[in-house]
Parts: sequence; structure tokens; C-alpha cells
Amino acid sequence: MSDKRQRARVQGSWAKPVQKPQRPSVQDVQSASASGSWKSGPQSFEFHQPADPIRKVPAEKVIENAGDYEISQGPSGVSRLRLIPGFLLQEEADWMFSKLLAELPWSQKTNYRMMGDAYEEPRLTCWYGELPYTYSRSTMEANAQWHPVLATLRLAVEQKSAHKFNSLLCNLYRDGKDSIGWHSDSEPSLGPQPIIASLSLGDTRVFSLRKQPLPEDKGDFTYVERIRVPLAHGTLLLMEGCTQADWQHQVAKEYHDRGPRINLTFRTIYPEPQRSGGRFVT
Repeated sequence: MSDKRQRARVQGSWAKPVQKPQRPSVQDVQSASASGSWKSGPQSFEFHQPADPIRKVPAEKVIENAGDYEISQGPSGVSRLRLIPGFLLQEEADWMFSKLLAELPWSQKTNYRMMGDAYEEPRLTCWYGELPYTYSRSTMEANAQWHPVLATLRLAVEQKSAHKFNSLLCNLYRDGKDSIGWHSDSEPSLGPQPIIASLSLGDTRVFSLRKQPLPEDKGDFTYVERIRVPLAHGTLLLMEGCTQADWQHQVAKEYHDRGPRINLTFRTIYPEPQRSGGRFVT
């Protein structure tokens, strides 16, 4: 056999056939895709709705004009604000502010936290009413001797609001550093759905409100509704309905110059139940 014929046989029938490249199977593509290999080729993606819907923080609302405002309605009922700027004339408000600033028995109250720690309120207060008033685990004693200016104001507020009040908590914010934190006026002595009439004298301060969070939010106030009400000299604000049950309010510190402000909060106080022999009696 010549060399030429031998080479022909080796390259022909005796040689193994060259294998053609095979397309990858579906299983191969899925396996490569799962392994994250760049050789897996193009992939398709499916959109899945998030388990928790995306929530937006509500924009803060501002109430500045006179009027009645229904700020919420829920299972507990309707919450309302009634704003009355210019309840007192300028000259009248100026005179009353000066008189009360100089003559009321202002003092700094000591409160107590849940763990019993004492702290001084960042404002001055005094109390008028035939019954004592307890909040933040300390009590203001009864004081039935109303200052004549306060007695006059009580009659005017009762006539405007069509409500009767037997007590008054006076707050003096000496400057922008004085404040009151988030709270509700929901003490048992105020009764269900209390009506609070708040009269402002002196420099303007922002009165803020925030809605109580839903039970599923577990105390997180991130997504609740918020309202701010600038309270100017001589302005009367009424909080009615379920405002104390469904909302909190505060006067925050302000880090620029603020003059003194007096806030008079008229309210109705009821005798608190007293414990006798393991039971509450009235």
C-alpha cells in the first residue's frame, strides 16, 4: 500500500467524524442562569408586586384662617378644631397680657416619668379651679380664687364657644426654648371627649397636631397626618369631639428669638373616682 493510499484511509473512513456544536438545552440555560454564569445568554424577568405597599409620608397641613375644621372622622367619632383669630381686640389683648404676666402666681412644676425620674417642666404654670388637676404623675392643688381678668375671660370664652368651663391651666412660655411635648389632654378627670378652649396672648407660637397611629403601626408616627396652627396674639382655638382621643398636640422649641407667650386652656374637670376596699367609688 502506497503512502498516498494509507493517508487517504486515515483521513477518511478510519477517522472519527467531527461533531457539530449542539445548541444548549432548556435545562442547560436554566442551570447556567441559576449559577449566575455570564454564558447563560439573555434572561427574562417577571415583575412581582411588593408584599407591602409603598407608603408616602403625608404633607403637613396648615390652618391659618378662621373657621370650623373637621380634621378626622373614624370609629371613635369626629375630631374638630375651631379657629377664631382676633377673639380679643389688640389693645384689650395687650393690657390683659401685661396684667397676667405680672400678677399670676407662676411657678415651675415638677413632673415624673414612667420610671419615676423627676424633671422640671420647660415652662411656668398655674392652676385655677375648685378641684385639683393631676397630669404627668404630679398634682396641682385646687385654687378657687380666680384672678379678675381670668374670670372675665372665662365668661367671654363660654359665650363664644357655648360651653361651660370650671377650670383653667395657665402656661407661660418665657421664650423660644420653653415648650410642651407631644401629649393628649385625656386624663380621666376631663371626662370623655373633653372640650378644650385655648386662648393665646403674646408672641406667636406654632401649635402642632399629629394623628394617633393605626394599631398595626405599633406606635410609629412616620406616616400619620400632621397639622400646624400658628397661634397669634388674641387667638382662640377650640378642640372638640374626639381630638384628644385621636390626636396629640405640642408646642415645640424654636431656635430663634421668641418673646413671652401666655396660653390659657379652659376646661371642665370632674371628681376622679376614688378607690375604697379594692373598688372604685364616686
